[in-house]
Formats: sequence, C-alpha cells, structure tokens
Amino acid sequence: MIIDVRTPDEWSGGHLAAAHHLELNVFAQGIEAIAPDKDQQIYVYCRSGNRSGQARDYMVKIGYTNVINAGGLEEAATLLGETIVQ
Repeated sequence: MIIDVRTPDEWSGGHLAAAHHLELNVFAQGIEAIAPDKDQQIYVYCRSGNRSGQARDYMVKIGYTNVINAGGLEEAATLLGETIVQ
C-alpha cells in the first residue's frame, strides 16, 4: 500500500497512480480505516520526506510494524517504480 500525506492541492498537482490520499492533518483519524492490517507493508510519501516521516512515526507508535518513509514524490516514484499521474 502507498499513502500520500500531502495537501489536496499537492495531490491534484501529481501523485503516484497507486497511492491513497490521506492528508497529514487528518492522518490520525483515518489511517486505521484505510490500512486496518497493521502488519502489511505500507509506503508513505509527501513533498520532501518530512511529513511522511511524521506519519511513519505515528503509525509505528500505534502498532504498525512495516512502514517505510518513501520520501518525496519523485523519490517515491523511483523507489516504487510507480508512475506520477494528475
């Protein structure tokens, strides 16, 4: 699973084709609904890696075991072999 934690405007400007969108400011309220399996592999990304790092830290704190900060959009696209779409 891939989760984009950027703002709606950033998402609209381009995102990974396979990504789910869950903005960081509502992340805590929505993550367990989007990703109920706390052991599945989950990649999170943002613009630079900062917000996705915060999201990853929060997920680990609440019991997720396999979360990877994929960094910024372009870095995540390269790491995951995903296409950026608008």
